Amino acid sequence: MSSEIENIVTTNDELYKAFSSDKKVTDPNTKEVLHYQDALWYGYTELKDKPLLTTNLFISLVNIIKENTSGIRKHTGTKIVNSKDEVIYTPPEGEEVIRAKLYNLEKFIDTDEDEIDPLIKMAVIHYQFEAIHPFPDGNGRAGRILNILYLIQKGLIDLPILYLSKYIIEHKNDYYKLLRLVTEEGNWESWILYVLNAIESTAVYTQNKIDAVYKLMHETSEEIKKKLPKIHTKDLIEIIFQLPYTKIKFIENAGLAGRKTASSYLSTLEEHGFLKSFKVGVERIYINDAFYKLLIKND
Repeated sequence: MSSEIENIVTTNDELYKAFSSDKKVTDPNTKEVLHYQDALWYGYTELKDKPLLTTNLFISLVNIIKENTSGIRKHTGTKIVNSKDEVIYTPPEGEEVIRAKLYNLEKFIDTDEDEIDPLIKMAVIHYQFEAIHPFPDGNGRAGRILNILYLIQKGLIDLPILYLSKYIIEHKNDYYKLLRLVTEEGNWESWILYVLNAIESTAVYTQNKIDAVYKLMHETSEEIKKKLPKIHTKDLIEIIFQLPYTKIKFIENAGLAGRKTASSYLSTLEEHGFLKSFKVGVERIYINDAFYKLLIKND
């Protein structure tokens, strides 16, 4: 969804297949969304090793997203335009100027002396990063990763699981309008309230989704235990709920069984309606259809 905001559109199905299959991804949009995930996990790992949000980290995130090494924006003439191609904002220019503003942002992020509530501060950080617009492309996605990393840095979440992109897509006009009103009128209050509403709405949505996944996992486990007690294990259930798509190699890699036994497990689960199989290239992939439908359900 973070990529969809930038009109880089793929499908959940293509992404889940890409996660599960060894087949090379050729669709450019799918590849770019996968790079977003790579950037997010890179940032999460770096933050655990060194709990600082720095310009060098921002550069690394964008380089991973865009799969290049362009770094800080150097060219002049960058304009932010609306759907009518009207210029609505001109970001700062010159690498030295941009780096100075990012350094100022770093200091703001890393100080606790201002005693600003972290959620309000996150809204300010997001605006400031987008206003600096430090990169030729990928600023929006990097900024939304920065939101998640900041919440982790402040101990408000342990894992990167709070994505505001769904809310932003549903209130996209307000998102851009309120960013612009901070720039043009200094209207911080409306922008901060927007972000706080986004956090609350997303937190409730995410918690409900997690609860629903746990419920489905438990129900599926009980049904498999009842119908197929010989193959039922907690570890097998967890594997078919790691991703909507699974395959023999996942069971092998988890050390649960050799290839022949793993194949038998999945075939048996398919025979009893728990999975469906199809081929991607030379591989046979199995889909946990109930899990897939729950993940893509948008309410």
